Amino acid sequence: MRILYEDNHIIVVVKPANMPSQADDSGDTDLLTAVKAYIKEKYAKPGEVYCGLVHRLDRPVGGVMVFARTSKAASRLMPQFAEKNRSGAKKRYAALVMGAPPKKGRLEDHILRDLDSHSSRVVPEGTEGAKPASLDFVRVKAGKYVSLLDIDLHTGRHHQIRVQLANAGFPLWGDQRYNVNSFPGQPIGLFAYCLSIEHPVTHERMTFTALPEDSLWDDYINELKLMTAGLEGAYTDERVLIINKPAGMTVAAADGGEDNLEARLNGAFGGAYPVHRLDAQTCGLVIFARDKETKAALDSLIRGREIEKTYRMIVMGRPSPAEGRLELYAVKDAARGLVAVYDESVRGSVPMITDYRTVKTAGGVSLVEATLITGRTHQLRASFAHIGCPILGDDRYGSREFNRDPEFRPLHRKNALCLCAVRIRFPKEMPACLIKLAGRTVETEAPFEL
Repeated sequence: MRILYEDNHIIVVVKPANMPSQADDSGDTDLLTAVKAYIKEKYAKPGEVYCGLVHRLDRPVGGVMVFARTSKAASRLMPQFAEKNRSGAKKRYAALVMGAPPKKGRLEDHILRDLDSHSSRVVPEGTEGAKPASLDFVRVKAGKYVSLLDIDLHTGRHHQIRVQLANAGFPLWGDQRYNVNSFPGQPIGLFAYCLSIEHPVTHERMTFTALPEDSLWDDYINELKLMTAGLEGAYTDERVLIINKPAGMTVAAADGGEDNLEARLNGAFGGAYPVHRLDAQTCGLVIFARDKETKAALDSLIRGREIEKTYRMIVMGRPSPAEGRLELYAVKDAARGLVAVYDESVRGSVPMITDYRTVKTAGGVSLVEATLITGRTHQLRASFAHIGCPILGDDRYGSREFNRDPEFRPLHRKNALCLCAVRIRFPKEMPACLIKLAGRTVETEAPFEL
């Protein structure tokens, strides 16, 4: 039993796999009894110790659980786990599943619990006694036989994740109840890695995470660390992390803001060095080195323009010609945080070169793919505004009227700025520390489309 947090009102622990949440017919030691024993010994409590069970995990499943240390705390925690409390407790699970699930999806079913067999099953809507069940999943890593999913649970039905995944055609690894190909003694591929609650007394929103310690998860440790940090990885190895940065987050501590990629990755991996930057509102792929030798090698490749970075964006109108090269000149005004763009070289300017192609034009806007030849501050935003095709959502260089046009609002509802780093291509010749990336292309999908 690992203890993640405790105060006078709650205690948060990591339940070991195959330990019951509370006493059952097996007579095996259960977590509730173990937590009570811990509190009694640590605080020298006389008599019976109070500890409130406010939610459960299936016996074979390990992960983060919270217990109430007072009846008042229990009465305030239990409603957070109730079905209708959408702003209450949030639970996320790591799941190892058989088969090849899609990149992301939602499962919505109706589940009926059988008290006699202690099992559940998916049944048609309208079946007497059935309850709706819903979850979202993202495929974090795909393997030949097994894939890692990040699961966001919306309802809390009996055996819900296990039943819904099996019904969808990708049962959990080692699930001896719902996976016909599992065998006795095999650990189940399900772990509750994240729990978010509102503290019952201070009302502070608190999030607790943990990594599984079973060897079953060893091949997924980098991905699991990113999941606990709330990040999506596009590529990981022992030297390099390529993160799919969400819009609104800065890359490095030096860019400002307490919550940034560098801080999260340092917390998860104990060392991460940003190699290049994206603007806070730009989403997409960012490279981090995990040691100084690798950072130096990547820095050299960046300076030599050997790493190709490609972006997708939605712009006003249609570039003319539809594809080509923009050769412009930039003068940076550091005090104002702006870049002035010129068609010809002027004093203090540096060349700013971009290759682009128009992917699609519809309804007065275009989806454009652009590859950086140089890497200047605000290069794409300033360049395309200069040619009369500002990026949708860019108030700094673009048109506020265009950005607020109700016709285009649905296009950038998820991302205020429709600019995403979608592809990084590495050269075939690489130093030894980067040999795994030689000739490799890492890609992600932009969160917008025409």
